Amino acid sequence: MRIRAGYALSYDCPKPTPMLLMLSLHPSRTTDLLSPRRMTFAPSIAAFDYADAYGNVVTRIVAPPGRLTIANDFLVRDSGAPDEVAVGAQQSPVEALPVETLVYLLGSRYCETDRLADTAWSLFGGTEGGWTRVQAICDYVHGHITFGYEHARPTRTAWEAFMERRGVCRDFAHLATTFCRCMNIPARYCTGYLGDIGVPPADSPMDFSAWFEVYLDGRWYTADARHNSPRIGRVLMARGRDATDVAITTTFGPCTLSNFAVVTEEVLE
Repeated sequence: MRIRAGYALSYDCPKPTPMLLMLSLHPSRTTDLLSPRRMTFAPSIAAFDYADAYGNVVTRIVAPPGRLTIANDFLVRDSGAPDEVAVGAQQSPVEALPVETLVYLLGSRYCETDRLADTAWSLFGGTEGGWTRVQAICDYVHGHITFGYEHARPTRTAWEAFMERRGVCRDFAHLATTFCRCMNIPARYCTGYLGDIGVPPADSPMDFSAWFEVYLDGRWYTADARHNSPRIGRVLMARGRDATDVAITTTFGPCTLSNFAVVTEEVLE
């Protein structure tokens, strides 16, 4: 299938403001592009890309004083297959895990493994390890947190989401990621596009989406506690320890987001 995706973001800055943008497709999806990658700026400014420590593409700019609009619109090819359900996939003993996965067992800014470890073991210690345990975690988080855009708060951590029992997709991902790490399953946070493809359309504005990946049987699998069912058309932008590593924009000075629009939709052949 073909998916049209893109965004238009506007920022008002009182003075020149350095920014980092994580708005490009992940390198693993660039071969699926069916149109050129054109991040545009109005007014026109210089922009430079680099790869961060997690292999994501980051764009470096200095926003001029006044309003800056950042936009992109592109087509990407997708298999149309739903997320893989890896029934039977097993977790490896910690001592047998590849070195590069160990960072995804540790606590991070939004994933306080130290505060949730006892809770995780009390909730999931009796479950079978591997995919069965990951699914039990997704089931629990899906039922524990009430979703609502009115609950969005950029500083909410996994512990706070657990205690408050409300949030948006990033909160579902942070809490499930934290529980998995507490149970010795490497888990990493993901951000990207996920449209209403193959499901009834949601009565809300389109947004970027957050999910997570778990390392089982020697590879990474997609998991999603927010929707808790296989979805079609997931388009990855970035991966990291948590939302800190994959922030859509990071600004080094005062500025105001004045416009935000995201599109993700299937384009019929």
